[in-house]
Amino acid sequence: MTDFLRQPIEAIRRAQGKRLVRQLALCARGHDYYRRRWADAGADPAAVRTVEDLERLPLTSKKDLMADPEAFRLRCPDLPLHERALWEVNYTTGSTGDPTPLYVTTHDYQAYLFQARRVAEISGITDRDILANLFPLTAAAMGGFVRSAHNAYAAGAAVAGALTGAPHGEFGVHRSLDDGVRMVERHRATVLWGVTSFVRRTIMRAAELGADFTSVRMCGVTGEASTPAMREDMRRRLRALGATSPVIFDRYGSTESGGFAQCREDGDWHNPAPEVVLHEVVDAATGRRLPDGETGALALTHVNRRGTTLIRYLVGDIARLAHDPCPHCGRSGERIVGPLTRTKDLMKVKGMLINPAVLLETLRTVPGVDEFQVVLTKQDMNDPFSMDEMVVRVASARTDRDALTAHVVSAAQEAVRVRPRVEFTTADDIYDPARQAKAERLVDRR
Repeated sequence: MTDFLRQPIEAIRRAQGKRLVRQLALCARGHDYYRRRWADAGADPAAVRTVEDLERLPLTSKKDLMADPEAFRLRCPDLPLHERALWEVNYTTGSTGDPTPLYVTTHDYQAYLFQARRVAEISGITDRDILANLFPLTAAAMGGFVRSAHNAYAAGAAVAGALTGAPHGEFGVHRSLDDGVRMVERHRATVLWGVTSFVRRTIMRAAELGADFTSVRMCGVTGEASTPAMREDMRRRLRALGATSPVIFDRYGSTESGGFAQCREDGDWHNPAPEVVLHEVVDAATGRRLPDGETGALALTHVNRRGTTLIRYLVGDIARLAHDPCPHCGRSGERIVGPLTRTKDLMKVKGMLINPAVLLETLRTVPGVDEFQVVLTKQDMNDPFSMDEMVVRVASARTDRDALTAHVVSAAQEAVRVRPRVEFTTADDIYDPARQAKAERLVDRR
């Protein structure tokens, strides 16, 4: 069979368009939210005949999904059993303490296996790999944890689950970070699969325990920013453990859309399954689609979905798209072009609008910083009009603290033009893997 991602973009768009028309017809019959939303907007889904016509429909916000997740579940009782039967429920961020459910039918599960197989092909995961699932076992089913096994199944690989995370429940099934390290060593895992900060901490702990990580050839990380500085730090630590030419594979994606794949480190993110999901970059205020190369809000549309279904859904990222053949692997279809910016992340400190992602990436480059956290606070928390203060909390084995302090201050000022106060503490005080799924790098206490 011809590799679908190596067909001309026109052929891919035609295939997407056919699936889109079918998907919109299903939504018009059995999707509570879109039936109401399109009627209120005076939008006719039957007028959408191609991908280009999708611009006729209104955007969907994350707030809409969180407000009424049940209304986003497709309900068409005449569909075949495998398209109606509930296979699993994953959860994404919620508006309160309760996460938002995303319903997955048998059809959707198989679509994810199809997508995951393409991710493996693009990123170089094979049936000879052993994946170490380092995602935490959380109170509500986390997509990353659940889908680790799916990704292994799709590639024909083996998987071992560490069952880490903050303990909860009455059965005592959780394991410690040290157990996770020993599991990687015992099973000779080749791929470390998990949240970026936890995978990094696993590597650090392996060094402290003198564990054998020579089998590790790749890290598949997701869930938080993976900057060039952090990836180089992880590669350096893996090389020190005897790993040969380790690769850090940034699995950009979401529970709503599944994972994207890089064909090379620091490359663009390929949409591995345009037959399942398509993306646009849009003007969030008007819904107008922006041309390739222009920066705007990233929106996804499910074109072959039967459970929770999203159309022109704003994922919360600012990005660019490309549709020309990849200059590295030659694949066609959508590619998300970085750098990515979370729309919620831009904030004001001391009256200046800053991008915390730039600050965090800069701090990761400071030699000798093992863990760090940026805390935004007030000089006097009892005074609501007190000036803002930025505190950088640092854990480091370096003994020259004055020099390290000066370096951290200089780096922060260069990145965001704000001079911080530096505090030293322990690594576990900043990020304790036994209590947290991922490191909280930025805390706003104002």
